[in-house]
Amino acid sequence: MRSSHTKRAGGRKGFILMEVIVAITLLALVMTPLAAMVFKITARSHRIVGSAYRNGVLMEQINLLESQPFDSLAIGTVTTTSTAKPYPYTRKVTVSLISQVYELKAKQVILVITPTNTLYKPDTTIFVRSSANTMSTFDTDDPPPA
Repeated sequence: MRSSHTKRAGGRKGFILMEVIVAITLLALVMTPLAAMVFKITARSHRIVGSAYRNGVLMEQINLLESQPFDSLAIGTVTTTSTAKPYPYTRKVTVSLISQVYELKAKQVILVITPTNTLYKPDTTIFVRSSANTMSTFDTDDPPPA
């Protein structure tokens, strides 16, 4: 007696549709967390690069303000915008007189760097500049030392 089911000698050839669907589903389950991880790493690297640029611009502006003569720091607020790539930003400098005792004067400088790109956070620095005037000596009636 022969069975109505005959086997092929070489085995089956090709895939059935269900196998392809299962393979694609497994691939999607593996790739989804990897894609999320790549997205987070890319966003973090953009923030790190932006922080490096922000620190560079901040240090440049602080050095500029500290190197200017005391008297050329005008009291008031000045806002400037830089559109230079790769880090366009707005700089706001507020200078106020906080002390004036005899020859010694002190000004408070508030520097705010606000990046144009909202992915990066603004940064604020506050420091005090003082005049380098020296006190003049007073003439006294004391005789000079011998």
